[in-house]
Amino acid sequence: MKKLSSLVAAVSLALISQAHAEQATASDKAIKLAKDTILIDTHIDVPYRIHNKWADVTKATDDGDFDYPRAVQGGLNAPFMSIYIPANLEFEGKGKSYQLANQLIDSMEAIVQRAPDKFAIADSTADIKAQFKQGKMSIAMGMENGSPIEGEMKNLKHFYDRGVRYITLAHSQSNHISDSSYDIRRKWKGLSPFGKELVKEMNNIGMLVDVSHISDDAFYQVMEISKVPVIASHSSLRKYTPGFERNMNDDMLLALKKNGGVIQINFGSSFVTAQAGSWYDQLKSAKADKKKDGTKLSKDFDAAYRAKNPFPYASLEQVLDHIDHVVELIGIDYVGIGSDYDGVGDSLPTGLKDVASYPNLVQGLMDRGYSDKDIKKILSGNMLRVWQQAEAYAKAH
Repeated sequence: MKKLSSLVAAVSLALISQAHAEQATASDKAIKLAKDTILIDTHIDVPYRIHNKWADVTKATDDGDFDYPRAVQGGLNAPFMSIYIPANLEFEGKGKSYQLANQLIDSMEAIVQRAPDKFAIADSTADIKAQFKQGKMSIAMGMENGSPIEGEMKNLKHFYDRGVRYITLAHSQSNHISDSSYDIRRKWKGLSPFGKELVKEMNNIGMLVDVSHISDDAFYQVMEISKVPVIASHSSLRKYTPGFERNMNDDMLLALKKNGGVIQINFGSSFVTAQAGSWYDQLKSAKADKKKDGTKLSKDFDAAYRAKNPFPYASLEQVLDHIDHVVELIGIDYVGIGSDYDGVGDSLPTGLKDVASYPNLVQGLMDRGYSDKDIKKILSGNMLRVWQQAEAYAKAH
């Protein structure tokens, strides 16, 4: 057991060293471009991370993918913190999801109160721009899983008033709003009747609709209903992960362009390459075989499996391939960044291991011939456009 623990520790140290080494590959120009531009990442799972295990992310932390010093190093100045609600019956419709969502929002407000010289809550695109000029990191919020709405439109307004600016309609199970891409039980065959009304009201108040996680049928129903561009806050492309409904296919990208929305590319290896997804399937199968034999799984089972079967990490180049494909198919105006930092565990690509790594992405885009103007669109311009359109529609209605 000690040998295994030592092995896992050694692997972790090697990955950290590798990430630091890779950070140095970005040129001074790439680092400067990242730091001089508003950089929006629409999906970072800090709230649930520190809910489970407290860490003061206003300072350097020993674990996780985000803290203030690393974010500054990477040029991240406008993260959307994910108000993530687990998708299970314990939370759905019993008041617990509403309570947890409020607690997670409280934790983000506490970060700002703890370090007001470093952070500020961002409720609008105007806040993002003003706080960037002030040298402060904007904390915007998106709700991952609409479960806390609990079938009450008044709760939508409540969370808007608390600073939530997008809602991922469902997560890994279907809820009272929408079917999930991960859930084979297609209860609603897309959106529920309440979900269809919710999308309309989200448009009306300026809450962005997030189509990540929902089923294909639900996606196309959102496209029919929404009068405002939508976002996919942390999705990648099915072209590179055939059969993985959680990602978007080319027809969906074309529909997204017609809607005027934006896809924010997820960095998690299983979202980027089919090989990583297959590795997780094989791990799940190995666990199932053990259980069939009546063998109790040890708490180190995953680590032992990984030691024998190295995880096939995606690469920075493969993440860039996803961006390239969106640009080639529907244009530069419809793609951005939704890394899923702190939400995908130890599955991040080489070269993109934490929030200090954005200059590597910028360098990769520069190496592939993207202009500074186009890189700025990817870093924030496209997301700001969509958000501003949502604000304008709400103001007119």
